[in-house]
Amino acid sequence: MSDDRSVQRAEIMRLHYLEGLGIRAIARHLGVSRKTVRRGLGAEPRRSTRSSARRSSVLDSYASLIQEWLLATPELRATQVLERLRQRGYTGGITILRELVHRLRPTPTATVYLTVSHQPGESVQVDWADFGFALPGVPRRVSAFVALLPYSRRLYLEFVLSQAMGSFLRCMDRALADFGGATTADVFDNMKTVVLEHRPGIAPVFNDRFLAYANARGGFAVIACTPGHPEGKGGVERGVRTVRESFWTGRRFRDLADLNAQALDWRERIHNRRTHETTGKVPALVFEHEERQHLKPLPTTPFDTDDLDRDTVSATFRVRFDRNVYSAPWHLEGQRATLRGNDDRVRIFIGPKCVAEHARCWDTAQDVEDPRHPRELREFRQAQPRDLLVGRFGDVGATYFGFLAAGRRSLRRELIRLTYLAELFTTRETRAAMETVLRSGHVGVEYVEFVLRHQRRLEPAFTPLQLGIPALDGIVLSEPDLSIYDPPQLTRDPGDVADEDVHEG
Repeated sequence: MSDDRSVQRAEIMRLHYLEGLGIRAIARHLGVSRKTVRRGLGAEPRRSTRSSARRSSVLDSYASLIQEWLLATPELRATQVLERLRQRGYTGGITILRELVHRLRPTPTATVYLTVSHQPGESVQVDWADFGFALPGVPRRVSAFVALLPYSRRLYLEFVLSQAMGSFLRCMDRALADFGGATTADVFDNMKTVVLEHRPGIAPVFNDRFLAYANARGGFAVIACTPGHPEGKGGVERGVRTVRESFWTGRRFRDLADLNAQALDWRERIHNRRTHETTGKVPALVFEHEERQHLKPLPTTPFDTDDLDRDTVSATFRVRFDRNVYSAPWHLEGQRATLRGNDDRVRIFIGPKCVAEHARCWDTAQDVEDPRHPRELREFRQAQPRDLLVGRFGDVGATYFGFLAAGRRSLRRELIRLTYLAELFTTRETRAAMETVLRSGHVGVEYVEFVLRHQRRLEPAFTPLQLGIPALDGIVLSEPDLSIYDPPQLTRDPGDVADEDVHEG
């Protein structure tokens, strides 16, 4: 073996010194590495070295200024530094600027965290996670509502298409129902549905509607994390990361219902049943045997969790709600409406009366129309005002129309307003008010409205409660006949009689 090496070394030296070949050419000729050639020539392996002398740069004159900016604002991005330098005459590019910013940016100090212990039923941590436009054909961002009990590590997960107040409250309701009770306190990030304002050193300003919800759900305390320190809810932060890494990656789903069905299966069959890497315990078992009994029972009183908005009915009898428009009865044009939406339905109210209801659309820029609304308008335009009045108000409508037609009032405007009043106060009350107005010697819808609102002090009629059971919802009760009762007799207060007996005695 040593003879072979000697022969190889002699050949290397011959090729180098006699033939004048370089190291690369010798290595190629002999089929050996360049390191072997250098070793045969008695030279040390070459190391790539950079010249210690740095070439001058167009950024040299700005280096101290950039360092000053970064010391004041360490999170400043290279693109923002570039914008500032352009105003000062910098003509170079961003590549060398990125290198300098990376070199000059101060090294952040390591953050030290305390280990926080949790008691059973003490708190729940809540957070949102954004998953982008993940549903095929749905132009809305998918959000994950995540709630975690930090003692047992039991996780609640649900996907929705809105982070608005109503959607948030409905998620909270379903999470509390899944846990089977409320904790002493709920911990949140500074989401606007919970915290309106929170500045360091100043007590947070909470959303009044959410505080009302907290009181209605057992009176749990509301705790907001310190701004810039989300580690106050580190458990749910790790839960969100687990959802992204263990559940979401590679997941395929048809729609939101399919996504939530898969999320339910994953959280109950896998996540809450496997050993937690920090506690070494199974969340479902710890919850069942140690934490469940410490939760406060939930009150049965319902809480309004609808999404709320207000809009004026347009000339095309439409109202706008959550990036879509919905139709309303045509005669309500110009009226201020209250809009209520849950996960499935959108209802339109005038006062306390529901005047229209639609299936909720989770698309955007859509026109959702009830076919009855344009049909009723076409029927109104084709019918005669007298026929419409008689059809709704009977003989009183015919008498009222006779006097109305003899005057100068707009028949159609009167009919529209009377229809509106009948919608709000019922046809029976409006007919009675029309009779009162006729007896007073007047004709006009403003007199009818005055009688309803001010003389009788009526409020718009509430929409009947629908129980969802046809046999019960179909029950109709007739108005009672009060004439069968005896007229009231004037009586004296028993106390007065007793006093008289005493004085006479």
